Amino acid sequence: MAAPGQAVGSRAQETCSLDRILEALKLLLSPGGSGSSSLQVTKHDVLLATLKSNLSALEDKFLKDPQWKNLKLLRDEIAGKAEWPQNSVDVTWIFTSQTLLLLLCLKETMLLLAANFNPGKPNPRTPEVAPVLSPDALSISQQKTVQFVLQFVVTLGICPYLMPGVGVPLRYRTEFGAVVQDVVCLDAAPDATRRLYTSCRALLNVAQHTSLGSLIFCHHFGDIAAGLCQLGFCPTKRKLLTPAEEVLTEEERTLSRGALRDMLDQVYQPLAVRELLILQGGPPQSCTDVKTQLRCRAPAWLRRLCGQLLSERLMRPNGVQAVVRGILEGAGGAAGGSDAEAMAADWKKCDLIAKILASCPQQSLSPESYYRDICPQVLDLFHFQDKLTARQFQRVATTTFITLSRERPQLAAKYLLQPVLAPLHRCLSTAEIPESDMIPGTILVTEEELSRCIEDVFKVYVVGNEPLTVLMDSLLPVLGVLFLLYCFTKQSVSHIRSLCQEILLWILGKLERKKAIASLKGFAGLDKAVPSLHSLCQFRAATHGGIMIAIKEAISDEDEDEALYQKVSSEQGRVEHLGDLLSHCQECGLAGDFFIFCLKELTHVATEDETELKTEPFSSKSLLELEQYQTLLVEGQEQKLLVLQLMAVLCERMSEQIFTNITQVVDFVVATMQRACASLAHQAESTVESQTLSMSMGLVAVMLGGAVQLKSSDFAVLKQLLPLLEKISNTYPDPVIQELAVDLRITISTHGAFATEAISTAAQSTLNRKDPEGKIEEQQQTSRERPTDVAHSHLEQQQSHEIAPQTGLQSNAPIIPQGVNEPSTTTSQKSGSITTEQLQEVLLSTYDPQIPTRAAALRTLSRWIEQREAKALEMQEKLLKIFLENMEHEDTFVYLSAIQGKSVLVKGL
Repeated sequence: MAAPGQAVGSRAQETCSLDRILEALKLLLSPGGSGSSSLQVTKHDVLLATLKSNLSALEDKFLKDPQWKNLKLLRDEIAGKAEWPQNSVDVTWIFTSQTLLLLLCLKETMLLLAANFNPGKPNPRTPEVAPVLSPDALSISQQKTVQFVLQFVVTLGICPYLMPGVGVPLRYRTEFGAVVQDVVCLDAAPDATRRLYTSCRALLNVAQHTSLGSLIFCHHFGDIAAGLCQLGFCPTKRKLLTPAEEVLTEEERTLSRGALRDMLDQVYQPLAVRELLILQGGPPQSCTDVKTQLRCRAPAWLRRLCGQLLSERLMRPNGVQAVVRGILEGAGGAAGGSDAEAMAADWKKCDLIAKILASCPQQSLSPESYYRDICPQVLDLFHFQDKLTARQFQRVATTTFITLSRERPQLAAKYLLQPVLAPLHRCLSTAEIPESDMIPGTILVTEEELSRCIEDVFKVYVVGNEPLTVLMDSLLPVLGVLFLLYCFTKQSVSHIRSLCQEILLWILGKLERKKAIASLKGFAGLDKAVPSLHSLCQFRAATHGGIMIAIKEAISDEDEDEALYQKVSSEQGRVEHLGDLLSHCQECGLAGDFFIFCLKELTHVATEDETELKTEPFSSKSLLELEQYQTLLVEGQEQKLLVLQLMAVLCERMSEQIFTNITQVVDFVVATMQRACASLAHQAESTVESQTLSMSMGLVAVMLGGAVQLKSSDFAVLKQLLPLLEKISNTYPDPVIQELAVDLRITISTHGAFATEAISTAAQSTLNRKDPEGKIEEQQQTSRERPTDVAHSHLEQQQSHEIAPQTGLQSNAPIIPQGVNEPSTTTSQKSGSITTEQLQEVLLSTYDPQIPTRAAALRTLSRWIEQREAKALEMQEKLLKIFLENMEHEDTFVYLSAIQGKSVLVKGL
């Protein structure tokens, strides 16, 4: 009996058309009754009545209409092979079962039509004619019908049977879903688990046809995955169940697990990631998405399962991109879509993805193997061409770089930073170039490699803006090559010039000051130990407007002069480009520190003993030793000329705001004084040295004269000048400079308590050189009329703009001694002439937070006691208390003045 049945079934497939099957599906979906009533019980009744009516109508067609005979035969054949219960007292399950049978009929018919299709060879005379359409292709209206049917099958056959916390509850989706949830009879046979298993397996069977599978997985992948997770992985109390009581056998559970993994491998991976995240019960990403509304928390076994499956997605080829797309698309809007701009600005999602990528899954063999597979994919995120997608992916990649560098610095250096910087390391002076690549003209780094390298470095370091140790250490060795590349880009138009400049400025600003100065020395050529471009390599302009690195061509005898000229001009251009770069580093103080370094180097050049240039007799040296000596001598002279060139460029390019704090100003003055002392020691004094020394000492006088509001910490810095001032006062031949050095030394030692007219004169002379028209004097007069606190605030705001290499200060503040805050009339008052108001003002000044003002007030009280002022002597107990309190002050200037006052007061008693 089986053979005839199969023959009939085969004939039924041959003659059964797609239109007949789709007509049967439409009949099952025909609306019935009225759904306008607002009573829930009426809606239930209408739904049940409609399902029963449509099932009856379908059976009538099969029994009475001869044109439906073939479809009935095919349905009966498939129903006979089906291994699921099709009868039940629950109408919803009967409806689901019949719909699944018709979908299987549709799938079998479409497979048969595709197998029998022979389109024939295309006509070469009419290539523009469209190819013949396959007979199993569904029209748009037919696809809509199938989508409606699938929605009913999932709603009636899968969603009602999911456990709480597994998938999205049906009642939270639509109003119709809430009705379905209430009409399904879970107590009727077959069991709910068996119904779920039947629906999932049947839909996966239908999905074997490509076009039907795309309709199923695009819209219902999450629900089918939820069902398979529950069927294959939900823990059961096996000890309490007998084999007869088990709904699913272990074989069926194993089949469900395998079907889940096969389906995950088959679908679009970002879709799989998104649905797994939803199943896992992560935080809702969009308030408008019904699948992310608040619901019951996913059970622990499901969360663990989804985490494991997500890790497997991540570790597949292109898994990083799938995870990124899945999270971004699942967060609302496709990657690169209309919402991409808003998504790129949401750093929290990028940070979340970075943490996921940086966390090694438990099923990975080792962290190193995981990062070895993942890091190349992270690097690929930098190189997407689509602008909107690239912006999102680059942000994720940058954040992943930073996260991995922070949490796994060694692995980040090995698998992320080394590949990014590899083109620059390939041409370092410390690199070993293979002999096969040492042929002149060989390209070591192509235009595309170099451009991509610079762009990636910019995105990681400048955009990421995290000065982590591993990032700084990895970039430090290639700074010399980066700077030379920056210099080469200045010769013509280049799209990577600004990137190179931003990278150099970023790293110089983030480095420790000593390392930054050392790098600048290497840029200038003063330190040959700093890695730079290999001597055999050179930059070349590429054909497409970029830059490449190649092996130098051999130089003939005729081109030696040209090569020498190119070398000299490149060295000069390098110094000028360094000056341009440092012009952007003035606010952070790096330019000022490097200027002071060059000034100290200049001191060594200016004071070198000429006897060092004399060579020893030839008889005392071998030719090899003599050649080495001459080579060292030439290199030393080149270094000195380079220092002079650097100083010239810096003085030309730097603005008057090169010095940003008192420490830099003092260092500048120290370097100037050291050079003057060294010149005296070598008896090489000149007018230029004398004028420079006078200018620097005038700069100190300007600061001490009140142009800058000095603090105790500033005086601690100024004390560095005391040994040099003492030496100048004892050895310098100019008596004016000697006298000024003595006065400056005393004023610094007393923290500004003592200031002679010579200091004020020197300060005014220095400012007159800077402002010959007297504008500063007008501003001084205006400033004297302002309140004291406003003047102090003004001075502090101007401090960062007052230092210059030429004169040292550019100030709008009054150039007067620090003691200006004490009453100016008190110092010249005669005995018995002070008033009560003046005494009260001085008493208040003894509690002034400004140290010079407080010390001046204490000295004034001491002077009045010495002069036996009546009003002061009347308050001896109060004055003694004031002196005792100030003796506990931390500043030596204050407590020494208090000790002097107490001593005078005790003697007077």
